[in-house]
Amino acid sequence: MLVDGKIYLGTSRKPDDSVNKPEYLDLKFANRHGLITGATGTGKTVTLQVLAEGFSNAGVPVFCADIKGDLSGVAAMGEFKDFLDKRAKDIGFIDYDFQQFPAIFWDLYGEKGHRVRTTLTEMGPLLLSRLINASDAQEGVLNIAFKIADEGGLPLLDLKDLQAMLNYMGENAQDISTKFGFISKASVGSIQRELLILEQQGATKLFSEPALKITDIMRTTNDGRGAISVLAADRLMMNPRLYATFLLWLLSELFEQLPEVGDPDKPKLVFFFDEAHLLFKDSPKVLIERVEQVVRLIRSKGVGVYFVTQNPMDVPQTVLAQLGNRIQHALRAYTPNEQKAVKTAADTFRPNPDFSCADVITTLGTGEALISTLEGKGAPSIVERTLIRPPSGRIGPINEDERRQVLSVSPVRDMYDEDFDRESAFEMLTKKAEAAAQAQAPTQQPDPAQPQAPADQTGSITIGGWTLPGFGTDAKPEAQQQKKPATSAKPSWKPP
Repeated sequence: MLVDGKIYLGTSRKPDDSVNKPEYLDLKFANRHGLITGATGTGKTVTLQVLAEGFSNAGVPVFCADIKGDLSGVAAMGEFKDFLDKRAKDIGFIDYDFQQFPAIFWDLYGEKGHRVRTTLTEMGPLLLSRLINASDAQEGVLNIAFKIADEGGLPLLDLKDLQAMLNYMGENAQDISTKFGFISKASVGSIQRELLILEQQGATKLFSEPALKITDIMRTTNDGRGAISVLAADRLMMNPRLYATFLLWLLSELFEQLPEVGDPDKPKLVFFFDEAHLLFKDSPKVLIERVEQVVRLIRSKGVGVYFVTQNPMDVPQTVLAQLGNRIQHALRAYTPNEQKAVKTAADTFRPNPDFSCADVITTLGTGEALISTLEGKGAPSIVERTLIRPPSGRIGPINEDERRQVLSVSPVRDMYDEDFDRESAFEMLTKKAEAAAQAQAPTQQPDPAQPQAPADQTGSITIGGWTLPGFGTDAKPEAQQQKKPATSAKPSWKPP
C-alpha cells in the first residue's frame, strides 16, 4: 500500500466490489495545489490529517490551521479504535500502524502555541485595507501613510506606529495634500476608529516583533520528516477577517521570499487553507486577482496550496482552475443552490463510466470521497469513489499537559514568546514633535504687561494657564525605555 514518492489516500472499489484499487497523491504533482470539499461532518478534517501525515513522512513541511482543535492530535501517538481497525481491514491497509508526528504549535494570542506575528510594513496597505474593510478613499489614505513612512525612514511595525502616522497626516493634511493628493480628515478619523476596533479584537498581538520567519515553518527533523506547523485558530475564528487576512499574508510572504525551483520531486512546503470561503467572501476584485496570481505562480517555488471548504462554489473559478488535485466528500442537495453546487462539483471531475458523480456525491458516507489526482504527464485521473484510509496519529485534540510537553521541546522555543519593541514611527514622530515644541518655546517673546511665571524645580513653565514640561533650565531629558532584545535558541531541527 505505501509507495515511495506517493501518499496513500485510500482504496476505491468497482460497483460490484470485484476490484480494489489504492488511490495515491503523486508527490511530483503535489505542488499543483488541491481542493478538499464536503459538508460538515463528512470527514474533511480527517482527510486533511491523512494528507498532513503523508507529507510529513515524505519529508515535506506542512502548515495548517486548526479550526476546532482536532488537528493537534497529530502530535500524539494514534490509539486503537474499533472503527479505525475496521476501516483498515475493509480497504486492505496491511501496513497500517500508529505514529507520533513532529508538530510545532502556533497561536496569534500565545495561549496554545508560540506567538506568531508580523509587522504592518510586511503586511502592506492592500491587506490592511481588507482587514479593516476600508473604502476606496480610506485605502488611498493608507497608501499615502505607507509611502510617507517609507520615504521618511519611519518603520510601521505595530498599530501605535500607524496611529501616530495618521495623527501626523491629520495635523499636516494641507501640506501633504499638495504632494500626494487630497487627504480627508474624515477618512483619517474613520481609519483610526477601525484601528481601535482591531485593537479590541486582539490585533495588537499580531502586529509586533519578532516577526515570524518563513524558515521556521519549513523545518525538517533529524530523521528527515517534515514538521507539521499547527496554527490554533479556534479563538482567531471569532474574527474571520483577521484569520483570512493573516493566512493570505503568510501565503504572500512565501511567494515573495522563496526562490524559484521549477517542478521539484516533492514540494518544499504544503499550505492548507481551511475555511477558505472566508478568504473570498466580500473580497474586492483586486484582492481576488492577488490570490489568483499567488496560487498560479507559487507552484514554481515548490509550495502546494490546498483549500478546504464546504462548497466548491466558495472558490472563484479563476482560482478553482489552478487546483489539480480534488477530494470531494458528501454534499447535501436540499435547496436549489445546493443542487447547483453538486452539479458544479460533479462537472469538475474527469468522468468515470461506472457511475454518475452527481448521483454519488449526495450518497457518500462519512470518510468516503470522490478522488481525482494528477498523474502521468499532469492530467487528472478518472474520478474514483474512495474509502479514505485511517490516520496514524490521534484523532481528536491532545490535552493541555501534552501540549505543554510538545511546546517544551519545540525547535523554536523561546524565540517568539516575548515582544521586542524597538524604535519605530511612534517614537520617532514623538521625538520630532517634542523637538519642534522645544524649538518654538524660546522664540515666544514675553509680554511686558504680564508678570512672568517662574519655572518650577522640575523645569516646567506655565504659559496661558497651561503647564508645559521640559522648558525650564533645570529640565532633565526623559529616560528612554530599555528595549529588551528577543531571546534566541538553538533549534534542534534544521531549516531546509
